[in-house]
Amino acid sequence: MQKRIAGRYAAERRFRLIGLSAVLLSGAFLAFLLFVMVGNGARGFTYTNVAVPIDFQSTPLAIDTTRLGDADADQVIAGAGLADIVAFAADEALGDGGAELISENAWKEVRSQIKADPELLNGKTVFELPAESAVDIMAKEGSRGALGARVDALEKEGKLSTGIHWPFFKNADATDPAGIWGALKGSVLTIFIAFLIAFPTGVLAALYLEEYAAKNRWTDLIEVSINNLAAVPSIIFGLLALAVFINWFGICQASPLVGGLTLALMTMPVIVIASRNAIKSVPPSIRDAALGVGASPVQVVFHHVLPLALPGILTGTIIGMARALGETAPLLLIGMRAFIGDVPGGICSPSTVLPMQIFLWSDEVDRGFVEKTSAAIIVLLIVLLSMNAFAIYLRNKFEKRW
Repeated sequence: MQKRIAGRYAAERRFRLIGLSAVLLSGAFLAFLLFVMVGNGARGFTYTNVAVPIDFQSTPLAIDTTRLGDADADQVIAGAGLADIVAFAADEALGDGGAELISENAWKEVRSQIKADPELLNGKTVFELPAESAVDIMAKEGSRGALGARVDALEKEGKLSTGIHWPFFKNADATDPAGIWGALKGSVLTIFIAFLIAFPTGVLAALYLEEYAAKNRWTDLIEVSINNLAAVPSIIFGLLALAVFINWFGICQASPLVGGLTLALMTMPVIVIASRNAIKSVPPSIRDAALGVGASPVQVVFHHVLPLALPGILTGTIIGMARALGETAPLLLIGMRAFIGDVPGGICSPSTVLPMQIFLWSDEVDRGFVEKTSAAIIVLLIVLLSMNAFAIYLRNKFEKRW
């Protein structure tokens, strides 16, 4: 008997050791993921600028300053040859080939500043222009070759500076330099629409099935169907959305509206299951006590059962929304993979989402997009962690003990 007891204790210690090893291994994988993402993406939040003085008195920009407030001001400035003036100034300030050290569309930064302050055309101004991608990488990682020696020389002369890359947070993918604001806004609009549709529908369906529906073969069939829908691959919902929302109803393609409808279909079974489990966890004595003091069945459900089940419902809903935020497969089929030229202006504007933006950038050959991809992944992780933290906060806030 003592040997058997010793053997059981030894088995328990082995089991605890295996469990601890699994937790440590999981933590190591998570730490490795975060280390790699932060290491690669931290530089994506910064960018190198080149100081280029431009004297508009010696090389004037022949435009009518009264037109700088017009809708076609961008075309007016571009047609006046601003790009050539910026390239000439870069060659003068940085030496032969200086124009190759700044971004191809760096002149657009000068254009923006001129539109904001037309007085710049009356004198000499030093503009901080975005560097070419290879120059930016060498300034961050270290210099190599002839270009590296030139970058070192510019740093010693104080003509290079690295700071927070604000356009990364303000621009869309089509702008130069590219940014994530368009994809981030598209993600927010898409998830908001999905939540507005899936949450009330899923909760009301769960309430009906648990509190009102008769227990027969039809409700059993509905329950099995909901469980099966929760396990259906997400790309199937994309095919359904393409056939129904776009081909039948003609809803605006590649928009947050149709994307939100698609994700709502995908998330609704998960919300129904989580809501039903939360409603089941409310003790029957709560219902009996409410009925005993004269409450109607509707009052029992909405005044007693639903408030007590709300923490579990909200937690399951937000976790489902977080899963939907990372989806790409169903959105591929409704056109949200397309190259979007601007920030979406509304729920029917062409848009993309952060996971799709990450997918597109990961396919680029330019090394500069490696940093952008990792930085976008960090932003997506921050959004997901924020949603999960919000779910924990709501659970703790509304949780009631009985």
